[in-house]
Amino acid sequence: MGADIHGFVECRATYGTLDEDKARWHAAIDLDLLYGGRSYDAFGCLFGVRNHAGFRPLAGDRGIPADVSSRTRQAYQEWDPDGHSPSWISWAELATVDWDEPAEAVDERVQEYKRTPDQGWVRTGKSFRGRQGRSEGAEWIEDGILLRVVRMVRRDAVPEDGEWAPVWKTMSALADVHGGENVRLVVWFDN
Repeated sequence: MGADIHGFVECRATYGTLDEDKARWHAAIDLDLLYGGRSYDAFGCLFGVRNHAGFRPLAGDRGIPADVSSRTRQAYQEWDPDGHSPSWISWAELATVDWDEPAEAVDERVQEYKRTPDQGWVRTGKSFRGRQGRSEGAEWIEDGILLRVVRMVRRDAVPEDGEWAPVWKTMSALADVHGGENVRLVVWFDN
């Protein structure tokens, strides 16, 4: 069974607020409107969920923030008991990530490539087949498919121009107005 991600980009408006520390968080936009994918590499890299690629999660197991917006809290509670692994990460944190940082371990899966007449070997996906006992850098051909054991970097899991780009653009735009520490992504997963 697959895991899907749910959540909200939240923002704490600071302009017009006399005491910024008392500003409330607001659910700015539902994550479903910005991201419709299911990338286990991204889930593992960011939050430690389905972390087959062996990343040190950027924001694993943080739970739902105590000061989460009422809209986000309600949406999360509607998933009870099926929602799991809640966490959050601020734009200030994301803006400082070293996207070239390698995973702590070699990917549990192998990368699969098929030969095409015009492009040579083209990556088609990942699988768990044939990985046992093979070390980083190993490659072999099985049933006409090239298989490779690799260690990913964060940029491989969350490409800058990939399916997470709308999330990052939205968070960045809000951070330009309110500051990176006042914009966060609050998420949870289901199976």
